[in-house]
Amino acid sequence: MNDQHAQLDWREGEIPISTRFDDPYFSLESGLEETRHVFLRGNGLPERAAPGFHIAELGFGTGLNLLVTLDALGARGPIRYTSFEGFPMTVADMTRALGAFPMLDAIPLLDAWSSGARQFRLGAAEVEVIIGDARDTLPSWGGLADAWYLDGFSPAKNPELWSESLMAEVGRHTATGGTFATYTAAGHVRRALAAAGFTVQRSPGYGRKRHMSTGCKA
Repeated sequence: MNDQHAQLDWREGEIPISTRFDDPYFSLESGLEETRHVFLRGNGLPERAAPGFHIAELGFGTGLNLLVTLDALGARGPIRYTSFEGFPMTVADMTRALGAFPMLDAIPLLDAWSSGARQFRLGAAEVEVIIGDARDTLPSWGGLADAWYLDGFSPAKNPELWSESLMAEVGRHTATGGTFATYTAAGHVRRALAAAGFTVQRSPGYGRKRHMSTGCKA
């Protein structure tokens, strides 16, 4: 297991910036609305959610995507939520980061995280955060996702998480009819996802970002 924690700087006192990848964890404009636009709407959620639905994610980060998903699901579920994270945040950093979103109930997540649990139930979700380099952990994962949140740091800053081989593993671990969404529209990422079996579309991005990418596996 990789026990290296995320190393952070803070912008405006509340926006965590990875010093390892020189990239923010969420939108400098509105992380909440960005998550809703990119990952929920990009994957047709919460409408597609049904008992047994499985969401997988590259990049757990602050846990914001999980909390926004649960907030949107309401009574839908139960679902499974599996996230792959190479450099987990400390409890103190996660608490500080999620403090920017007082409209979300972060306490149950923070309680679970502080206990050291990486498999836990949170609202309507059975959550598992798999710690380690996704290039090692994803190939050996036994699951199939119905929706992927591809939320690693920028491909220009963290190319390892967007490689053709890792995108092939994303495709291999996606159920028929499963989808992905990501904020990036980088050509090499889109080509890798197409090669992995997805029909890839360029979609309107959030805020100042003109485009993002979505797709469905036939």
